[in-house]
Amino acid sequence: MRFLAVVCVALAGCVFVPRTTTVYDKDCDIEARSMTMDLQQIGALGSCQGNQCAQILVGAGAVAAASAVISGSIVVAGNMVYWFEKEGRCIATAVVPPQKPTSQPPRAPSG
Repeated sequence: MRFLAVVCVALAGCVFVPRTTTVYDKDCDIEARSMTMDLQQIGALGSCQGNQCAQILVGAGAVAAASAVISGSIVVAGNMVYWFEKEGRCIATAVVPPQKPTSQPPRAPSG
């Protein structure tokens, strides 16, 4: 992941963004969410010369580093919340298993 980040920053402006995914937990028979960080390109290095390129690369590196810290914090906090949510739903499923809807027989006409 680090190598990819270095390459991305060297070539263009990149940022890390949090992404939520849903996975099936077969032990609890529920769908659970989790967060990961994705690396997204936001721009390409155009034509620049000398000191201007260095300034652009330093700026892009600072943006990528800041987005990694902020997105990383969001991912850690989000995964904690999702873990608690999953554990609560898993316990609730163990206590009261989900019931499949049953079709009721048709009622006889009254009268």
